[in-house]
Amino acid sequence: MRLPLQGGLPPVETVAGAVVEIACDESGFSGTNLLDPATPVITHASVDLRVDEAAGLITALRSRFRFAPNEFKSGQLRRSPRAGEALEWFLAALSGRAHVQLVDKEYFLVTRIVDLLLAEPSYAAGTRLTEDHRPAALALYRAGRSAGPDWTVFLAAFVELVRTKRRHQPDRRALERFFQTRDALVRSGLGAQAEDVLDGLSPARVWTVLTSLFDDDPAIPPPLEPMLPALAETVLFWSGGRRQVLVIHDEQSALTAGRLSRLQQVLADAAASSPPGADEAGASPARVSPLAGLVMVDSRDDPRVQVADLLAGVARRSPGIVDGSLQPFLSPTSLRGSDR
Repeated sequence: MRLPLQGGLPPVETVAGAVVEIACDESGFSGTNLLDPATPVITHASVDLRVDEAAGLITALRSRFRFAPNEFKSGQLRRSPRAGEALEWFLAALSGRAHVQLVDKEYFLVTRIVDLLLAEPSYAAGTRLTEDHRPAALALYRAGRSAGPDWTVFLAAFVELVRTKRRHQPDRRALERFFQTRDALVRSGLGAQAEDVLDGLSPARVWTVLTSLFDDDPAIPPPLEPMLPALAETVLFWSGGRRQVLVIHDEQSALTAGRLSRLQQVLADAAASSPPGADEAGASPARVSPLAGLVMVDSRDDPRVQVADLLAGVARRSPGIVDGSLQPFLSPTSLRGSDR
C-alpha cells in the first residue's frame, strides 16, 4: 500500500501568462548530513518533456541497450557494458530539453554561514539573488579547504549549532564550540580576506539569528536544506523572467507547503524588483512569482520524473560533469566553489 504523498504547493486555479511545466528529481540528498564524504554533492535535474516523449525515450533506451524492465536507475545505465554509448544517446535525446543544478554541500554550508549569520536571513540565500555575498563565501571556502582538519571541525560545529531536530531552543554550549572552532581556524592562517569574513561573526548577532530560527520565524530558511536554493535556481532558469514554472516533482520531504510558499513569495518579490521591462503605461509590475506551484508525484507513475532521476544520478556520479559531455546541461549558477 502506498502512503499519501506529502508536501508540494498546488498551483492557483488560474495562472497568468505563459507557463512551462517541468519534471524534477534529485540525486545525493542526505538530509542534514551535509558532511558525508560519500555524497559530497547533490544534483537537481529538470526536463520539459511531455509524458509521451519521456515514455518514448525510456522505451527506446531499454530496447536499444537491453536494460531490465524494472524501474530504471542511473546505476543500470552506468554499469551497462554499453554505458558510454547509452549515455551519449541519452544526453543527445535531451539536448535543449534538460537542466542540472549542482550543489557542493560543503560550499553550501559556507554560503549559509555568510548569508544567514553575516547578512539578512532570507529564502533567497544560496541563490543568484544573493550573489553580492558570494565573494566572501568563495574566499572562506577556498581558504578553508586548505586549512586541514580545523576546517571540517568548524563546519561540523556550524551544523550542530543550527540543527533544530530534537531541540526546542538554541544551545549556548554549541554556540561556544562554534566560536572556539572559528578561532582555531583563524589561528591556522587563512589569509586576510577569509579571516575578515570570520572576524565579522558576532556571538550576539549569531544568537539573535538562532533565537529566530528556533522560534520558527517564517523569514528564516532551514539552514541545512540545499534543496530549496537548488529548486529556486531551477525555477529561475526555466522562467527566464518571461513565464511561470509549474514543477512536477518526485516526493521530497524537504519541500513542504510552508517552505514552498515562502520561496514562491521571495521569487515574486525578486521578479517585481527587477522586471524585464515596464509596460507602456509605466505601471509597476504585478508580483507574479515565477513558481506557479509544485505537484508531488510518485516517480513510478511519471516517466518525466524518471528521466529527470536518470539525469540527476548520472550527473552526480560522472567525473566529466564539469568539462565533459554533461557540461551543456550544467547550470552556471550551480553552487561550486572549487572551479570558479
